[in-house]
Amino acid sequence: HFGGLSSQGGPGSCGASNSSGESSKESSRCSTPVLDADRSDRLRDKMRRRIESGDHWFSLEFFPPRTASGAVNLISRWSERKGKLLVNVNKADEDDVAFCRFDRMGSGGPLFIDITWHPAGDPGSDKETSSMMIASTAVNYCGLESILHLTCCNQTKDKITGYLGKAKHLGLKNIMALRGDPVGADWEEEEGGFNYAVDLVKHIRSEFDDYFDICVAGYPTGHPEAESYQQDLRHLKEKVDAGADFVITQLFFRAETFLKFLDDCRTIGITCPILPGIFPIQGYQSLRQLVKLSKLEVPEEITSILEPIKDNDAAIRNYGIQLAVEMCRVLLDSGKVPGLHFYTLNREVATMEVLRQLGLWTEDPRRPLPWAVSAHPKRKVEDVRPIFWASRPKSYIYRTQDWDDFPNGRWGNSSSPAFGELNDYYLFYLKSKSSKEALLQMWGEELLSEESVFEVFTFYITAQSNRCGQKVLCLPWNDEPLAQETNLLKDELEKVNRRGVLTINSQPNINGKPSTDPIVGWGPAGGYVYQKAYLEFFTSSENVTALLKVLKKYEPRVNYHIVNVHGRNLTNAPDMQPNAVTWGIFAGREIVQPTVVDPVSFMSWKDEAFALWIEQWAKLYEDESPSRMIIQYIHDNYFLVNLVDNDFPLDNCLWQVIDDMFELLDSPAAPPCEDATP
Repeated sequence: HFGGLSSQGGPGSCGASNSSGESSKESSRCSTPVLDADRSDRLRDKMRRRIESGDHWFSLEFFPPRTASGAVNLISRWSERKGKLLVNVNKADEDDVAFCRFDRMGSGGPLFIDITWHPAGDPGSDKETSSMMIASTAVNYCGLESILHLTCCNQTKDKITGYLGKAKHLGLKNIMALRGDPVGADWEEEEGGFNYAVDLVKHIRSEFDDYFDICVAGYPTGHPEAESYQQDLRHLKEKVDAGADFVITQLFFRAETFLKFLDDCRTIGITCPILPGIFPIQGYQSLRQLVKLSKLEVPEEITSILEPIKDNDAAIRNYGIQLAVEMCRVLLDSGKVPGLHFYTLNREVATMEVLRQLGLWTEDPRRPLPWAVSAHPKRKVEDVRPIFWASRPKSYIYRTQDWDDFPNGRWGNSSSPAFGELNDYYLFYLKSKSSKEALLQMWGEELLSEESVFEVFTFYITAQSNRCGQKVLCLPWNDEPLAQETNLLKDELEKVNRRGVLTINSQPNINGKPSTDPIVGWGPAGGYVYQKAYLEFFTSSENVTALLKVLKKYEPRVNYHIVNVHGRNLTNAPDMQPNAVTWGIFAGREIVQPTVVDPVSFMSWKDEAFALWIEQWAKLYEDESPSRMIIQYIHDNYFLVNLVDNDFPLDNCLWQVIDDMFELLDSPAAPPCEDATP
């Protein structure tokens, strides 16, 4: 939607639930049951509904990256352009980034993801690369139902309690309780800690009652340290009896291995869901390492095929995909396996191909709401936001994370105490996922004038290569490629950007498109969506002088808000009230109004929007350099403008407003306007 930059369904872009007849599979795709808040959003209940309906599902495992840049890339979006990465990745980060993206993998509809816990990596800290923060990011910013692994290794009881409390505060609702692998060769007892996963399960239930859904591990061939297979089954039953809700197994290589294990579990009274852990073989060395860690043996019929092709990664991956597909089909056809859990190794190609061949990868163009939905339980009533953060949803979620209340149904006056402060915008998510070198190639090693900046915006809109042959794939206000909706405005956007109306956000007017429309649709099927034309841009004070004169003849049809970095504020918003610019009508529901232009929060957005000129662009250049001074001049002297055309059934008049502004500027008799000066 947000055309000066990109529209973004985002990680919440899965099919919305519809209580009037859509399948259980449909209703469980989204982490937050938007527009259907009366249904439980607990993971175990989602599983139960899918099992009862006979719908199969899949889930995915990831490990935390080692570097901050790896973390940025793990949570960032994947280019739809032939599946290529959007950014240059340092060689050292390749193992962290691989080809995996939460947003990309989330688009296929996993029921949940899980994040592993590695004691050596400070997993419970606030570091960007910690297990805790990656899981929190997946829930809060990517809208993915997530399970955080937690191990007993090197942990005291008090430390574990602290981690669980922190996880609850961050909105994490699911824990995978594990003993964990020993740091050395043998397990060493921790004074005041736990030695077995069952003790951890009991502790979670004792300290946090029923807040967390708890998963535990199962071993289809028995735990390597267990005295026997039968003893290990008894230990698994102890974990379930202590309060575990479901089981995910260690990997295995034959379908019959899991099916026997499943039957044995049922025989001794384990009735909860048991999900098979699937590992698509992707490389010879990664298989050897995983087998070594898990102390498993690879069947001879597999090794005999792998050995001759061990140096051919493509051949091994293709074989691994087919082997996984065949095994998964046997499992699903048995009627005993409701879902599959994939060990991705943070790589997406093989897992996605397996899921596609199984018919489980189901990308749905519909979004629950026009913006990415957070899966934090506290935010599940949130169904309306200001449009300004459309291209920066992670920033908005971060800045409102401490709010006690979230708007539900309509956005009132945001100066009310019911709304919290919009917190500081200098944060991790302000950073671009592109390297400094990549940004300079896109935005200019050297800027010669303001017109050089105009060109950067224009190249971004047109997707054409710049003078150095580099495509501009992002801007400071949007780290993503353009969305499909932008194509509806592309010609007009190109024209105005060339003349210094630097658009950072826009949407076309829409009058009753089906909610299933692949470009502008959102919400349950069978509804209709509407939009007022919206345009947001930076432009010079000279342009604003003319614009203010032109706007007088468009009132009250066009609402405007114009502000500069110094706080000079010009608006015709009636009583500073919000203006709904997106809404939807669905069977059996009140009108849903998810996006507004709010004059009060616009002033908070203004701070962030202007800061991006300096923090992301100007700081690429040396102090006092001409390039830096040009960006600094724009920051200090340009205005941020938003325009709303309220008459959505008619043709968008905002382009005519801009044309009239330029016509007045081009007229030799154009008088000055003191109101627009900084």
